[in-house]
Amino acid sequence: MRAAASQFNGDGVDIHRVPYVNDASEIPEIVEEAAGFNSMIAYTLVLPELKETLIREARKHNIITVDIMGPVLEALTKLEGRPPRLEPGLVRKTDQEYFSKVEAIEFAVKYDDGKDPRGITRADLVVIGVSRTSKTPLCMYLAHRRIKAANVPLVPEVAPPDEIFQLPPHRMIGLTIRAGVLNEIRRERLKSLGLTSSADYASMERILKELEYAEGIMKKAGCSIIDVSNKAVEETASKVLEIYYRGQRYGK
Repeated sequence: MRAAASQFNGDGVDIHRVPYVNDASEIPEIVEEAAGFNSMIAYTLVLPELKETLIREARKHNIITVDIMGPVLEALTKLEGRPPRLEPGLVRKTDQEYFSKVEAIEFAVKYDDGKDPRGITRADLVVIGVSRTSKTPLCMYLAHRRIKAANVPLVPEVAPPDEIFQLPPHRMIGLTIRAGVLNEIRRERLKSLGLTSSADYASMERILKELEYAEGIMKKAGCSIIDVSNKAVEETASKVLEIYYRGQRYGK
């Protein structure tokens, strides 16, 4: 409309937007207001009943109407070979979902690896576990599902934040792994860093100590525990989401 008005130098053209019209009962009042001026109505309504009401009311007041969305929908219907969804507000919904996803990704980065304990109480979901149990990849995967996830590493020498014992069980997930699998993962990690695989970090004694400590913390917190041994992140995430949404429904 602004582009069209500019072809007339825009002199005396006032564009008044009326967003979120989803009820036919709102239309007569809108048209009546427009009738008080030398006006036309350009609309992007997709629901047939709303379009019919607008056209009918506009005719009563001799107001010109322009259907902006209709011709595009008709062309796309021919191109796609299927009818449109005729659901208003889809662009707004898509935008909201996109920004929610971005916000969740930023949250996962900010509160990764227990950097800030405040993230625990602000998170939709908290993931705990020993090093190399894929806590960070899991949190990033959940972020793409618009879930704000923080993760906290469990190390015997460092007491876990008190906040993890204050969360409802369905908002926290514990990740465990078989000792042999973790040993292989850590040995490969040390190699990639140019370090000797004989370091204490990858020793079976150290690994067994960490896993035992982590299991005690998880049981104390009362959270669900998932064994991630040889599991893809997507598989783990699917189980996590099942637990999370079930907890939301039943509050436990």
